[in-house]
Amino acid sequence: MNPIARTFAHVLVASLLVACGSTKEPVAATTEAPVAAPTPAPAPSPREQVRQLLASIETGDPAPIAYINPTSYTQHNLAVPDGLAGFGETMKALPEGSAKAKVARVFVDGDYVFAHTDYDFFGPKIGFDIFRFEDGKIVEHWDNLQEKAESPNPSGRTMIDGATEVQDLDKTEANKELVRNFVDDILVNGDMSNVGDYIGETYLQHNPGIGDGLDGLSAAVKAMAEQGLVLKYDTVHTILGEGNFVLTVSESVFGGKPTSFYDLFRIEDGKIVEHWDVIETIAPKEEWKNDNGKFGF
Repeated sequence: MNPIARTFAHVLVASLLVACGSTKEPVAATTEAPVAAPTPAPAPSPREQVRQLLASIETGDPAPIAYINPTSYTQHNLAVPDGLAGFGETMKALPEGSAKAKVARVFVDGDYVFAHTDYDFFGPKIGFDIFRFEDGKIVEHWDNLQEKAESPNPSGRTMIDGATEVQDLDKTEANKELVRNFVDDILVNGDMSNVGDYIGETYLQHNPGIGDGLDGLSAAVKAMAEQGLVLKYDTVHTILGEGNFVLTVSESVFGGKPTSFYDLFRIEDGKIVEHWDVIETIAPKEEWKNDNGKFGF
């Protein structure tokens, strides 16, 4: 008998002995109530699932991978192959111990969860990630990554610091509408004449090259124009929000290259008071590792 069969036989015999008992005396019936099976712990919320999944990039904990649908996972990061296997392939390509992921903010809008993270992922980067949930599993992912600035901006702010607390949940839709109008008027149509209708007296800026306030924004727009750069969005693909935070995903040509813009705004008393962004050049199609496109919301 081979070792595997011998082991199976031993287990089977032991099971039969336990089932039959080693005594010939009848076994007395018990009147004790059966012990109830322990109630399984509830699954973490989608917000917490995203936090754990992003943190696992650094910790190496395999458990959060279970939050991704193993048979249906659409990838919009064009440098990563589609599906769960593509995610695993990219993780394996990272130099051992090199990856870092410090999540600063996570927000929920319906089936979507979006996060703002300080990464070291093939180099220091700041990123926004968007995950779509379906039947309790992550089924789709988008992101935007930008190299992390080495120093703070003219107002001493970094690309990731600032407010994190979600407030004014009852104003989510109103705040999304405010940002939608701001992006349409100012960034799509280029009408700077009424920018004060949207931006408050306090305007904290986290773009690495722009200072606080309307003066900082105006100076940056002027400096870009002198370099022949026009900051004008062509398409707004989606707007997501929770309470006083609203994220827009837009597309344009910047510096002669197709570009993806993720902008996060914080709203207070009906005005935009803080802004973060991540700008990424869209790779040419021949370099894509999946065919899903950068957007596709």
